[in-house]
Amino acid sequence: MAELWNQDPRTALRVDADFDLTALDRSSTPGFAGGKSEAKSLMVAHGELLSELQERLYARGRTGGDERVLVIVQGLDTSGKGGIARHVMGMVDPQGVSLRSFGVPTEEEQAHHYLWRIDNALPKPGQIGLFDRSHYEDVLVVRVDELVPREVWEPRFDEINEWEKNLVDGGTRVLKFALMQSYDEQARRLMERLDRPDKRWKYSLSDLKTREKWDDYQLAYADVFKRTSTDYAPWYVLPADHKWFARLAVTEILTRVMIEMDLRWPAPDWDPAEQRRLLAETMSSELLAESLAETRGVVQEAIDAGVDVNLEAIELLTARSNKTVRNAAVAEVKARRAVLEADLAKTLADKREVLESKSPELAEAYDEAAYGKGKKSDG
Repeated sequence: MAELWNQDPRTALRVDADFDLTALDRSSTPGFAGGKSEAKSLMVAHGELLSELQERLYARGRTGGDERVLVIVQGLDTSGKGGIARHVMGMVDPQGVSLRSFGVPTEEEQAHHYLWRIDNALPKPGQIGLFDRSHYEDVLVVRVDELVPREVWEPRFDEINEWEKNLVDGGTRVLKFALMQSYDEQARRLMERLDRPDKRWKYSLSDLKTREKWDDYQLAYADVFKRTSTDYAPWYVLPADHKWFARLAVTEILTRVMIEMDLRWPAPDWDPAEQRRLLAETMSSELLAESLAETRGVVQEAIDAGVDVNLEAIELLTARSNKTVRNAAVAEVKARRAVLEADLAKTLADKREVLESKSPELAEAYDEAAYGKGKKSDG
């Protein structure tokens, strides 16, 4: 289904030097040739891939890795920020996700530098962090509402760029998404909140006051994009009149970035064979024989699943690449499979050796069941 994207969303939606917010069609779906139903199907398919990648990231963080991902979501009221958290982050294991929403600073937060509360909420190694609003409120809201003078908020652009550069240099991938709905679409969504009893809790008496400053916010956002979209932490501006498109775009970009992180399962700093022998000493011969009989199927299934993930990732990233690039990537996956299958062969040989030391009869029975009478596992 990668062909539904006629352009990599990281290119189609990224802010470049020629970006003009006033020319953005808020109901468009840049780079995507499908509709709502295709988008939902694609999210399900790539959501499974994203979940696998997130599990690898989490595993690496638990074993000393420094990688982490920070997803920043900005947008005016009703733009769909909460839906990104529910529909995108909801597809991955919650223990590997850190969610934080930033509202009006507390008294304690106001007593510190404006980045203090942001620093305290950063994702830990192995986590995907999602910020619903962020430090960009300190160059948006404070500017539009004139909470601080220009000489205070304007220098923050350079300060934010430097702060984000330090994050990236320290192993954090920073993805910044701006959900930009149209003026009329915001009105529809606000009216729906007023009409529906189950949505009225989302409505705030300040919503109309903020809406009155629509043009000021558009100018402020345009400056944010111009001043803080960098090579290391670019802005992706998502037309958000169609919530399904914004959710799909975040899923696709996040997945592609995590593929390029080359997240491999961490290798232990201890010897699996030694630990296997020690564990086997605590098991009955019958239980060990049962475990050995299941090993090939269980491990091979895991190897095949991992290969499928890697091939899907290749398909996603090389859909429009030449055959040489794709073939080289596939060859690398096959080489990884060979290494894993060699490890499986060694595992089988090691376990059989341990079983034979405990019960030669059960080891012989395993050989007959697995390889035929008179044959012995060669690994």
